[in-house]
Amino acid sequence: MNSLELRPTPCAICGGFNHADELYPATFTDAHFSDEIFSARRRPDKIHYRMVRCRECGLVRSDPALDAAALGQLYSGSHFDYAGEVQNLRTSYGRALAVLEQCGLKKDARLLEIGCGNGFFLEEALDRGYPSIAGVEPSRDAIAAASPRVAPNLVCDMMRPGLFEPATFDAVFLFQVFDHVSEPRALLDEIARVLRPGGFLFAVNHNVRAVSARILGESSPIIDIEHTYLYDLATMRRIVTAAGFDVKRVASFRNTYSLAYLLHLLPLPRGLKSFLTERTPAKRLHLTLPLGNLYLVARKPS
Repeated sequence: MNSLELRPTPCAICGGFNHADELYPATFTDAHFSDEIFSARRRPDKIHYRMVRCRECGLVRSDPALDAAALGQLYSGSHFDYAGEVQNLRTSYGRALAVLEQCGLKKDARLLEIGCGNGFFLEEALDRGYPSIAGVEPSRDAIAAASPRVAPNLVCDMMRPGLFEPATFDAVFLFQVFDHVSEPRALLDEIARVLRPGGFLFAVNHNVRAVSARILGESSPIIDIEHTYLYDLATMRRIVTAAGFDVKRVASFRNTYSLAYLLHLLPLPRGLKSFLTERTPAKRLHLTLPLGNLYLVARKPS
């Protein structure tokens, strides 16, 4: 990046810039604003902005932080570095379709995923009988890794006004994306615009009040320079409700991981991680756990 310009970050729920308590001081340097650091699944490294918690609503945020334009530039050059976990991610996020089917989603629904990576979830949707898919992803590397089945339906961009016509989709999905967004209310407004009346929003993201996050504190992998806002069950419900959605459910989410990836996330010495990964069946073992993520189901009023 040519220059580093940070801006004060307002509470995305209350709207104010003050009335916040510092949780952790900043640990980054200018060199950390790179494509490698802003890629999806690097090792936890305790690199983060100054982190604060709003005294009014409890929302945790990075303050100050980069603006949306600078973030878009970084994410466009980010690396697709999680191919080894794609099958587990398909298993995890495929559960979102089952949840929405219970809520009334039909097989002829038009689906949009924001932050779709190489489109692995959209491939899962095709395999489950959903013929109409679209995805938005800023990473050029991830788009280049998309399969021919989904590549024609992917847009290499940030989600923004003008990409899609109003009332185009029946469901919009965000998997581990909402934490990264610098203007979450604007994104929610755009999602509402492209959803049809009665359409669904399904989001999975970190839960800053999960047991793992509270135990690990600043060593938690969610305390990270890529995360502008960090939500819990209450603040997630509150911000989506304020955007005009009817929130149906906010709860803990179960992810499927390889044991090797779980070791990757733990704050252990790198040599010990490598030993455990290479000298044990960690790559072959897969676990499904409620490991610090939440999910939200909401609906646009009809």
